Amino acid sequence: MPKIHPISYKKLGKVFEAAGFKFVRQRGDHLVYVKSGVKRPVIIPMYDDVPVFIILNNLRSAGLTREDYFRLQEKI
Repeated sequence: MPKIHPISYKKLGKVFEAAGFKFVRQRGDHLVYVKSGVKRPVIIPMYDDVPVFIILNNLRSAGLTREDYFRLQEKI
């Protein structure tokens, strides 16, 4: 399994949109995505390189695995 590397907030947003999340609002420099059936929203800061720990926390909140993340990344 490859390592997760920092990526831009635009690309990360597209990954979550491919997973069925919808962009609902922006608060300051944070983007908020929600999906029905997922209890917590996914918050993506508008960084050029989103740190790996934020990506992993968002994957956990979304209920996605590393395999899902890499599969979705290939789609976009």
